[in-house]
Amino acid sequence: MKKFITTNAKQTQKLGEILAGELKGGVVICLSGDLGSGKTTFTQGLLKGLKVEGPYTSPTFVIMKKYKKNIFHFDAYRVEARDILNLGWEEIIAKKNNVIIVEWADRIKKIIPKKSLWIKFEWRGENKRKIIINN
Repeated sequence: MKKFITTNAKQTQKLGEILAGELKGGVVICLSGDLGSGKTTFTQGLLKGLKVEGPYTSPTFVIMKKYKKNIFHFDAYRVEARDILNLGWEEIIAKKNNVIIVEWADRIKKIIPKKSLWIKFEWRGENKRKIIINN
């Protein structure tokens, strides 16, 4: 487990960018935390680090965005596990080169693979965030 404290959005994005450099395909990155805790900001950095062209917005209303040919970004805030399954979840997680980012992953925990990377975000003030990476 690794813990980080960021004190502005740029630091949170940079942490995501750094993590991107460590990733190999076949990973599900599960983000959890309250509204405003930094999940989307972190994902913006992660996508930048994965060399995805912006703009980077959370797929809150579309549920899933596909970047490049192997990067998927899900937002489970407004849906249930069966909704994600209907988007081809099983096929997406089965491909060894895919990178899957899931905001609000705790809401669909029952379909998340066991060997996923969990990152928890805690709001600690206007600009301060605590980010805990469990792998």
